[in-house]
Amino acid sequence: MNATAARTLAAEVPLDERDGRYLRQAIALAHTARERGNRPFGAVIVAADGSLLAEAWNANGETGDCTAHAETSAIRIASPAYGRDTLAAATLYSSGEPCVMCAGAIFWANIGRVVYGIDAERLRSFRGERQDQRDAELSCRDVFAASPHPIDCIGPALIEAASAAHVGAWKA
Repeated sequence: MNATAARTLAAEVPLDERDGRYLRQAIALAHTARERGNRPFGAVIVAADGSLLAEAWNANGETGDCTAHAETSAIRIASPAYGRDTLAAATLYSSGEPCVMCAGAIFWANIGRVVYGIDAERLRSFRGERQDQRDAELSCRDVFAASPHPIDCIGPALIEAASAAHVGAWKA
């Protein structure tokens, strides 16, 4: 990454103890995903009272399902089990900035808050230029801004820890 690009990257956001704990849990799930042959992403959904509603890792490799992203999988677990009010007060913790698909799922699930680790810009340096590893270059914040209900978005955070699972995980 050149010096000009490095200057345009978002600054790391400091987290309180609770957010740090759950984001680290999502990051640990990213390592689980990688160990199982998947792309390294994890997600955790936590209720306002701190209870765990769902957790998941990316399962593309083991399922063959291109939509089996960590965030979407966690939402598939939580959404049928909890009402919209519970999810509106919940936080989804993701090891990486949610992609466009996952941001849409977060919107449809009515989740009111997102905390993420590595941002999409930094993640692209790991993914490289291969077409099968590229993403739609639209920030989750852009998707959330189009929502009629507020979705708080915090990140990037714990960038070094969130980046670790990606080192050497992507094809050159």
